[in-house]
Amino acid sequence: MGNDDVVVVSVARTPFGKFGGVLRDVPAIELGVTAVNGALSRCSLSQEKVDELALGCCIPSEAEGAASVVARQVQLESGIPADRPSVTIDRACCSALAACGWSWRSLKLGEAEISIAGGTENMSRTPHLLRGIRWGKRLGAMEIDDPLFPLAYSRYNPVALDAGQVAVEYGIDRSMQDHWAVRSQHLYEQARLAGKMKDEIVAVSYTTKKGHEIHLDADEFPRPQTTFEKLSTLSTVYHSPTVTAGNAPGLDAGAAACVIMTRGRAHELGLEPLAVLKLVVNRCEEPHRIAAVPATVISHALEKAGWSLDDLSLVEINEAFAAMPLVSSQILAGGEGPACERLRDRINVNGGAIAIGHPIGASGARILMTLILELRRRGGGRGAAAICGGLAQGECALVEV
Repeated sequence: MGNDDVVVVSVARTPFGKFGGVLRDVPAIELGVTAVNGALSRCSLSQEKVDELALGCCIPSEAEGAASVVARQVQLESGIPADRPSVTIDRACCSALAACGWSWRSLKLGEAEISIAGGTENMSRTPHLLRGIRWGKRLGAMEIDDPLFPLAYSRYNPVALDAGQVAVEYGIDRSMQDHWAVRSQHLYEQARLAGKMKDEIVAVSYTTKKGHEIHLDADEFPRPQTTFEKLSTLSTVYHSPTVTAGNAPGLDAGAAACVIMTRGRAHELGLEPLAVLKLVVNRCEEPHRIAAVPATVISHALEKAGWSLDDLSLVEINEAFAAMPLVSSQILAGGEGPACERLRDRINVNGGAIAIGHPIGASGARILMTLILELRRRGGGRGAAAICGGLAQGECALVEV
């Protein structure tokens, strides 16, 4: 252990709200402020001590302005001094974990001593787009696009189609993915009843346009009564062979933040590190292999750290679809069998995004804090948090508690 180790000293997230739910009118900037100030409050750190802020956000058009600089607005609204730098990062679902990587590198390079990293998103506020009228339109109907449908890129398949096809390629059928979805819901409910979510969540309070006071202090999306029989009746989506609304997360709202600093600075401030952030790395695959890229980036991270898969006590793999942890665990374990089952027993032990929700700009920081807090409950150990992003980007953080 050295004073230049990068450590996480505090974490916080808002409750994750479902699409069109309680948080549908709350701007992502406000959610980000709640998470940032919640994390600072938990370690009794003043805003004046923060050197920089890095936040993921994938739908900045939800905020006002063509260049909405979401992180900068969160910085100013949260009270972090105006002369401190900030950066808004869009690496699709990888964004918040990429923000943690940005902070990790700043601290390693000596460009900062205290950084806040995370992400924020409110997918319910995604605006529709009216294309082709800026320079006038003489004939024909106006076309209104919904950026959330069909969750695809213009030159590529919908991500649900890619994930389902790659799952089938590895022999992971619809039934396996539905069973994983039920597992996610049930493990989350067990964690909630045990009070574990209180270690993560800070409440969101606001006043609606009609003057109603709203207070949300728990995730809105989970469905603890989910059964395999119910999931098996759902139709697949976007022509995917396996992906349904039941074995995928929702389009959600929420924010997450981590206070990250050097061990030396934490010692000076009298703060106990929650975990050492060993490294944050990224890797990519061919665009359609989104379900496999968490395995690729975990393998790369382990190689760089000199760790083995057996060194990991716990693993978080974001459940963009159930296909992601299932495909990636099979690749990491070298195929189906006892080794793969043992690995899966260590993955997402408190449930995942299928239950909690997946506000895409924030989820990377959420899986990191979930991993750190659970390792601490278990007395320590090493862990990996990995997430895939659009067109098969991957991000992974390794931690030690």
